Amino acid sequence: MAAMKTLVVKLGGEVVGSPELDAVARDVKALVEEGHRVTLVHGGGPQATALQGRLGLETRMVAGKRFTDEATLEVMKAVVAGQVNVDLCAALLRNGVLGVGLHGASGLSIQAVRRPPRVMTGAGPDPVDLGLVGDVTGFNLGLLGDLQERGYVPVLACLGVSREGQPLNINGDTVASQLAGALKADALVLVTSTPGVLRDLKDPKSRIGRMREAEFREGVRSGAISGGMIPKLEESFQVLAGGARSVVIVGKLGEGDLRRAVLDPGSVGTVLEG
Repeated sequence: MAAMKTLVVKLGGEVVGSPELDAVARDVKALVEEGHRVTLVHGGGPQATALQGRLGLETRMVAGKRFTDEATLEVMKAVVAGQVNVDLCAALLRNGVLGVGLHGASGLSIQAVRRPPRVMTGAGPDPVDLGLVGDVTGFNLGLLGDLQERGYVPVLACLGVSREGQPLNINGDTVASQLAGALKADALVLVTSTPGVLRDLKDPKSRIGRMREAEFREGVRSGAISGGMIPKLEESFQVLAGGARSVVIVGKLGEGDLRRAVLDPGSVGTVLEG
């Protein structure tokens, strides 16, 4: 049997609503039964945007980040900590996994402070206030560990809370990245819409199995890596610097792919190494 690994798996809202969710859930079951410690983190951006539209609320994005006013925060609480968290826990349950849904206010699972205004790339020279958005300051690692000792899988919605009890919206990738660093995780797995980092965006077979930071920098300089993959990889290499042992970017998962991604690095997706 492979040595026990500590794993953080980040699922986007689009994955929770997709056919591949059951395959992911069955892989989580296999990993837990083999003795690995798994924590799931999820977002819910597509579902939140859809609900805002139905309610007649504007979805305001600033440099790719969601501006969160009081009305938007109510939507995030209803969708991320509610609908998406319940749907994900239900999918785990029907595949034999006991997930426990959590958000920041659940025993201070995700501790945060409100983000001060700051200059953002692509948003002009002036500092930007994103509203009720948080920066992670810590996690209740004891609570997560206690749940895992008893055979449960923590399922964290990307909502933090301040010490004063103010809920705050946080990017799901950021929560997962910070948690992986805090746990010194063996792997942070980012489940995305692409099968990994590609040499040619139009060719899924051009997947890069392993990548170091120097190769990433060269790919940006040459133009081989561009668009939204750049900030994702930037943050991922910061996670490695912060203590996580590896980051795996995967997508379009079939049954067994998630397990192979963490137990046979490089066989599925792209493994980033420090």
